[in-house]
Amino acid sequence: MTKHKTAEDGPAPAALAGTTPGSWAGRPAVLAAVLVVLAVESTAVASLGTPLLPTIETVDHVSLAASQWALTIALLTGAVATPVLGRLGDGRLRRQAILGTVATMLAGCILCAIPAGFAVFLTGRALQGAGFGLVPLATAVARDNLPAERRGHTIMVIGVTTAAGIGIGYPLVGLLAQGLGLYAPFWFVAVLSALTLAAAMAVLPVSPGRPVRVDAGGAVLLGLGIAGLLLVLAEGPSWGWASPITVGSGIASVALLAGWVAWELRARWPLIELRLLRRRPVVAANVTAFLVAVGFYPLAPLVVRFVQTPAAAGYGFGATVLAAGLMLTPFSLASFAASTVVRRAARRVSAELVVVIGCVALIASMVLFLVARDAYWQIVTAMALDGFGVGCVYAVNPLQITGSVPAAETGSAMSFYQLARTVAYSIASALSATLLVLSIPPGHHLPTNAGYSTAALVSTAVLIAALATSLLFALQPQQTASDTGKPE
Repeated sequence: MTKHKTAEDGPAPAALAGTTPGSWAGRPAVLAAVLVVLAVESTAVASLGTPLLPTIETVDHVSLAASQWALTIALLTGAVATPVLGRLGDGRLRRQAILGTVATMLAGCILCAIPAGFAVFLTGRALQGAGFGLVPLATAVARDNLPAERRGHTIMVIGVTTAAGIGIGYPLVGLLAQGLGLYAPFWFVAVLSALTLAAAMAVLPVSPGRPVRVDAGGAVLLGLGIAGLLLVLAEGPSWGWASPITVGSGIASVALLAGWVAWELRARWPLIELRLLRRRPVVAANVTAFLVAVGFYPLAPLVVRFVQTPAAAGYGFGATVLAAGLMLTPFSLASFAASTVVRRAARRVSAELVVVIGCVALIASMVLFLVARDAYWQIVTAMALDGFGVGCVYAVNPLQITGSVPAAETGSAMSFYQLARTVAYSIASALSATLLVLSIPPGHHLPTNAGYSTAALVSTAVLIAALATSLLFALQPQQTASDTGKPE
């Protein structure tokens, strides 16, 4: 395998020169902080919809199926925008792509914050979905512009925030929505987006001089294929999984994605350089991240729904939206704590072994929820274990990728990684929701307690598969320094 210059080979020229358009040039701590804020905001804004679904149904007078589009439409636009933004982030339009994405999110927040009807609200959520592309862009900036002693840890934290933002968003939404109504959370994130945009304008360095070549044909094929797949996952329960429209849409989506792969392998300037995905650390990061995402993602919505269920159902605590959101705070805290632990551990062991440790913690969290969920402290403990496991995996995945691809492909490779997780989240959400719906007795509207157990069992099985996969990669001999994914 040819060894490319990686993120750990030393400070990038732009970092040494301190080339930023604003007055904060040459201050890596400030740049690192802004990059982390960009990643946190993208995930926190995307997570706003879940705890608000019942409120959306009431305020906008829409059905359960219609309100679900407040989540689905953000995933759809994010899936389409992420690979395009990732490619733009590898060239001379990187700074403009970041600022334009934050501005788009700001516009989306404002549209969601005004009581102009459900159609306008959905338009705002669609614009917010562009924020999914900020994570690969922030990672590319960190790799090119931060000094070596700060670069690895910042990339770790950016990776962790993509999960920790969920635990930040839910409690905040609960507090604002419970006290001030549906539109208050969106006014808050609109202000946050405006402040983030101002900070990014002042701090972001100039873009690299590499030319930008976006594969328009590949973008269309990938966008249509991913959009079709996510549409099937979102609408499958209402259409019927065996219905002609579901099966036909699924086949069409797979055909489009297969066509995209063939197109990309022949394109002179591919949207994503798929040949780089054959590299061992890149394969390890994408495969294990996908399985981990499918396995861990259901726990948060399961917990939120479980604790809000009235005790008269035979389970649950009848908690408020705020209390349910607070159940996820340990998830965020443990995720960030894991990044500090991983930073030290990754100096001594392989990234793949860190992923193994994370998978063990994730399995423990799901098993705990499966066998012990009768008290708040049990839920809190399960969420803390879940957060620690996710933090371990997501902290080292970006290092595996950035340590194994050329600098000019960082944004593209990270966008594929982000895309894989977005699809995994959609699969996990649809699967867990379907299992709960199947457990609802005739004439009732609440799932049974056994439905939660079934969902936890399925997630546990997926996480065991993730553990087995990570063990296979961990036991394979290391080949080169760039294969280890270790930070300096």
